[in-house]
Formats: sequence, structure tokens, C-alpha cells
Amino acid sequence: MTRLTSLLLAATAATALVAGTARADIVIATAGPMTGQYAAFGEQMKRGAEMAVKDINAKGGVLGQKLVLKVGDDACDPRQAVAVANQFVNDGVVFVAGHFCSGSSIPASAVYHEEGIIQMSPASTNPTLTDQGFDNVFRVCGRDDQQGPYAADYAIKNKLFTKVAIVQDKSAYGKGLADAFKAELNAKGTTEVSYDAVTQGDKDFSALITKLKEEGADFLYYGGYHTELGLITRQAKEQGLKLAIMSGDAIVTDEYWAITGTQGTGTYMTFSPDPRNIPAAAAVVKEFQATNYNPEGYTLYTYAAIQVFAEAAAKAKSSEPDKVLPVLRDTSYDTVIGPVGFDKKGDKTGQNYVMFQWSQDGKYAEIK
Repeated sequence: MTRLTSLLLAATAATALVAGTARADIVIATAGPMTGQYAAFGEQMKRGAEMAVKDINAKGGVLGQKLVLKVGDDACDPRQAVAVANQFVNDGVVFVAGHFCSGSSIPASAVYHEEGIIQMSPASTNPTLTDQGFDNVFRVCGRDDQQGPYAADYAIKNKLFTKVAIVQDKSAYGKGLADAFKAELNAKGTTEVSYDAVTQGDKDFSALITKLKEEGADFLYYGGYHTELGLITRQAKEQGLKLAIMSGDAIVTDEYWAITGTQGTGTYMTFSPDPRNIPAAAAVVKEFQATNYNPEGYTLYTYAAIQVFAEAAAKAKSSEPDKVLPVLRDTSYDTVIGPVGFDKKGDKTGQNYVMFQWSQDGKYAEIK
């Protein structure tokens, strides 16, 4: 046997061994802002995904195979999200629980659609994500055109304002949410005194606050993330502006309070009913608490997305996306956030929003 032949046989054996190892595992992923100003949400997703994989593997995995988790950092940047998606393709990922920001999920979804990877976002609420008609794209959260109208109706019904100002942060999520709020507000006969946009990363909002004072605004609806709203809230209160503030599910993090301090008291926030309080989540919540971690925000939503995939793959008797997809659409799944089923677009059925409010102890709770 020549040396060249020996090397070729060894290479073939090594390739077979690697291929065999790859077949023994099911590679899945989560992606979100693991770094940057929205990293608190990336941490929620990473924690949820890691715990789900740990728990599923402890019970024998999926079809006798272990789940292997890849974590991608998109920093809520569209271009970086596409790069992450392409890396997942190279990694052999079959399912992605992500992304967080709608502005990342939407461009990444084109990669996943082209490559036949199942995407299920725990957090991206912009309608465009599932309105594209991609049969491989799902979400276990709601949509801005559900959340925004609910917020507007709540504010009107509870007479929270005399003059309404709307501000958004130019992101796909923030603008989509603000526009949905505005559309419902206008449809119910109220016109906002102003509609403005800020830039993500801004720190000084004095000009905006001065404008709100001059307009006599007593209610601010904000479409965007917790970092900028936290600063707006704190600076407005420090400058003596008496303003009721309402936003969406992107301030579901203790970091909002870390920015505002007691100035954040009374902030309204729309979100789905807190899954930490439902019986189906009790054991997993306790498991997180045992590690000194509070599974707030999107932690359990990410856990649930992986639960759904695992159960669908088991039912399909395959982890191949083309085998799993028909099962995903035809079945309801019991998860840590309650029953999860999907409509023809890939949106979660039976989705509803409720109103939360931040209290002076730095906690948020549903308003009953």
C-alpha cells in the first residue's frame, strides 16, 4: 500500500467519522443581541435556549439524538444578522430560535428560507416577518398590529391622556409598533399632538422633552427599546415634565429600571401574560431560580420555541426541516408558555396582550 493510498484511506475514515458524529447530533441555534446595548435580551434568549437543550437532552434528546446548541450574536444589526444566519448554514443548523430584533429577524429569514432552515422567533413582533409568505418562519410571540391597537384602546378606555405624543426609534420594531398605535388611536377619533423619531444610541433627549412641554403632552407612547426609553423617562421626570409613559414588550427587562430608577415608577408596558405565573412553567422557573437567575422577558419564550421544535421532530420521526414543517402547522404543543399552535402564516394562535405597570419597588406586574 502506498503512502498516498494510506493517507487517502485515513482521510476517508476521518470524514466518515465526522459525518457519523454529525448524524448523531441535531444542531440547533439561537441568535440575538449577545453584545451591545440590548444584550440583556440576548442573555434571556441564551439562558432559555441552554436550559431547554439541557432538559431535553437529560430526557434522552430527540429521536435518541442529542441537541447541540449554537449561539449567534447579531447585536440587533441587520447585516450582522445575515452573517450569523450564513454561519448557521455552514454549521448544519436545522432550527433557529431567533432572532430578537425584528430588524434582524426579517433579513435573516431570507437566508433561512433559501436554505430550508426552520426559524421560530421568540420576540420579533413586526408583521412583515410572517407576512412574507415563507413557510419555514414562525413566532411564539404576538404581532405589532395586535399589540399597538391594544395599547391605544387601553389608553383611551382608561382615560390616561389629554394630549398624546408618539415617539419611535426608527427600528423595524419601534416604527411598526408606533404606527400600529397611531392607526388605532386615529381610528378611534384622537389625533396625536406630535409624532417624532429618535436615533438608537442617543443619550441626550433635552430637545424632545422641551418640545413635549411646549405641546402640553401628558402622555407619551414609545415604540422602541428599553435603553432610549429609560433615558427619556428619567430625563423627562428630572426636568419636571409630568408625563404618563407607555411602551411595548421591549422594556421587559430589569435593565429598564436600572436606567430609570424610581423615575420609571408608573410606566405602562404591554406584554403577553407572564409565563412565570402559569402552572406549566413552575418546574422550569424553579430550575432557573436554583441557578440564581430570574427567567424574565423572553427566557421562557425561547425555551418554548425549542420545546416546540423537539416535540414536532419527535412526532415527524425526523429532524429534517421538510419533514418537521407539516407537523408544526398541524399540531398544538404544550410548552412553558402554555399551548402553542400556529396559523397559516406561522403566527401563534390565540395570542393576547395584557397591560403591565412598573411599581416603585422596581418590579412590573400585570394590571388586573
